[in-house]
Amino acid sequence: MKPYEYLEHTADVKFRAWGHSLEEMLSNAALALFNSMIDTNTVRAKESWTVELSGPDIERLAYDWLSELIFLFETEFAVFSKFDVKLHQDQDGQWTLQATIGGEKIDSSRHAFDNEVKAVTLHKFEVKKNDLWCIQVVLDV
Repeated sequence: MKPYEYLEHTADVKFRAWGHSLEEMLSNAALALFNSMIDTNTVRAKESWTVELSGPDIERLAYDWLSELIFLFETEFAVFSKFDVKLHQDQDGQWTLQATIGGEKIDSSRHAFDNEVKAVTLHKFEVKKNDLWCIQVVLDV
C-alpha cells in the first residue's frame, strides 16, 4: 500500500492518503501535507509536540488535525516528519485524537520549500472506507 498520492489540481495541492486504520490514514495525510511543502526526509524528529483534539465525527476531526498541523508549522516555525496518532470514540460518538508529532525548527540551510500551505479546504474533502481508509484533501497554497 502506498501511503498517499498527489492528484491533478489547477491551482492548489490535492492528495489522497490511505491507511489500514484511521490512525494510519491520518498519519499518512499529515505526511502528505508536509511533503507537499518540503522533502520530509530532510526533517529530523529532534523535538516532539503533542496535539489533542476532539470532534463530533471523523471528517471534522481529520480537517481539524490537518489545520492544527498548519497552525503549528506557522506558530512554532517547525516542520514535521513523524506522526503517532491515537483515536478514541466515546459512547456518545464523540471522537478524540491524541498525537505526538516529531520534527524540528525550520533550518533554511537544509529545508527548501516547494510550496507553503495556507489552509486545508473543505472543497472535495472526504473520508471513506473501502478496503482501506481513504482521505481526500485539497490544500490552499
